[in-house]
Amino acid sequence: MTRILLGLLSGFVLFFLIPLAISALLYAVGDSPRNWSTADRSSAGLLRPANEQRDAVVRVFAARTVRWRGIFATHCWIVVKRAGANAYTRYDYTAWGEPVRVNGFIADGRWFGRAPDVVFSADGEKAERAIPQIEAAIESYKFKEYGDYHAWPGPNSNTFVAAVMAAAPELDAKLPTTAIGKDYPYGGKWLSLTPSKTGFRFTLGGYGGVTIGWLEGIEINVLGAIVGFELRRPAINLPGLGRFGVGQGA
Repeated sequence: MTRILLGLLSGFVLFFLIPLAISALLYAVGDSPRNWSTADRSSAGLLRPANEQRDAVVRVFAARTVRWRGIFATHCWIVVKRAGANAYTRYDYTAWGEPVRVNGFIADGRWFGRAPDVVFSADGEKAERAIPQIEAAIESYKFKEYGDYHAWPGPNSNTFVAAVMAAAPELDAKLPTTAIGKDYPYGGKWLSLTPSKTGFRFTLGGYGGVTIGWLEGIEINVLGAIVGFELRRPAINLPGLGRFGVGQGA
């Protein structure tokens, strides 16, 4: 029994505490914006001007969160544009104002100084099919009242995006493991299918749990910090540090 406990403790230190410590060190010595009010929120140049992009567009973006929270967490949002539309529509879920915020920020804008990564991208017919599903999921999202937002363990911005992606099969991707809150049980069930419907997720209210799926891989959640091993495109995901492996992820 002692050996088992020592093994579990060693694994926790190796896969959870050390990566978070390295991420904290990188934050301390890096040039991450410290003042949110003056941080750059301009376009990161990841989208063509809407009037030049005639096809339908769907994007899911993720960027490190503001200040010290960026050590371990990312903020995700969704952008859509129907074919022929002259503007993008951006959906965020935030802690201030109405939780579901529409066009509160530039579609591909830096998140308070941090340039976003593209989690999912679709143009043309695939995007056109997905947009009604996305809009319906946003309209029916149940945590949309003042006071519903909770940074940890959720529902937060990543819970919102995860719920929308799960309702739109065309969005065949997964959020980064640094998207704390993505495992919050927005459907209210402690055991459910994964968002991709390729496996199962067991969650203790977002505070901990295990996910096993073809697209999601194997993920172990401890207080929101996730260690993941991807199967579809071999990779390891570490708390704070993110993904290391083949390609761009699922």
